[in-house]
Amino acid sequence: MNYRRVGKSGLKISEISIGAWLTFGGSVTAETTKQIIETALDLGINYIDLADIYTKGKAEEVIGNIIKDKTRSDLVISSKVFWPMSENVNDRGLSRKHIMESIEKSLKRLGTDYLDLYFCHRFDPDTEIEEIVRTMDDLVHQGKILYWGTSVWGAEHIERAVGIARDLRAFAPIVEQPRYNMLDRHIELDIMATCAYNGVGLTVWSPLAQGLLTGKYNDGVPQNSRGDTSNWLKNDLTEDNITKVKKLTKLAQDLGLSLSQLALAWILRRPEISCAITGATKPEHIKQNVIASEVKLDDNTLKQIEKILNNKPVKLMM
Repeated sequence: MNYRRVGKSGLKISEISIGAWLTFGGSVTAETTKQIIETALDLGINYIDLADIYTKGKAEEVIGNIIKDKTRSDLVISSKVFWPMSENVNDRGLSRKHIMESIEKSLKRLGTDYLDLYFCHRFDPDTEIEEIVRTMDDLVHQGKILYWGTSVWGAEHIERAVGIARDLRAFAPIVEQPRYNMLDRHIELDIMATCAYNGVGLTVWSPLAQGLLTGKYNDGVPQNSRGDTSNWLKNDLTEDNITKVKKLTKLAQDLGLSLSQLALAWILRRPEISCAITGATKPEHIKQNVIASEVKLDDNTLKQIEKILNNKPVKLMM
């Protein structure tokens, strides 16, 4: 396993990391989750990505039970705050009240004194960015979080948060967590450049497009599969994308790789990326995915991929 710095900070995380979205605390049993995490740690993964909203806190609880016997300093644990956790009007968003109360609940569920990373899970138009920056800075000074970041924020909001933190001499966000994969490259325009300029790392989610970039849907969509039930994935399951995935599958086979390994290695080609956050429903998925950390794609392969994808984002001239 190879490791990368998170932005300009000194924090280092595994290039392939493990996330709990749609899996832990829900569709994957506690016992299987333990097997997955044990496998991940054995293979060098040190970063576990969570959020309070993932199965309404159950994902944090499951991981908390697993890590209680681990050396805490060996792990990089993150969680997130923003989405409604109840019907209470203040139990949502990025107000100082919600952030301060949410961090206590996440720490309790995880059974830890601190989080290595704490993400603002979406941008909150109802809360001034200065309030968010000051609150996160206070949490760092209190020792409840070591660093903070944003998730699915626009470039202008990331830049504003960094600028306000600089003016206040407060701790600035060190990481943004956006969606990024071969079929969704929107961050290659403003977001990636803004983050690189401001020393903000990128821990990307959905690197395999919820399984589409594993080739599992090349021959159709099984009934009751994620491709059949997930609106996120349904939007990507177009005839054009399936055609691309089939071509990428052939290219991966020619290289002696699985499609998922090719897709992950393609993401890691960019130095701006700190890690790719992968999901898993069984330990074998982890074993296959971590191989991508050692795969280096040459220029010829990257050109072939670019030709197949033909979707490099281009900034429109006004």
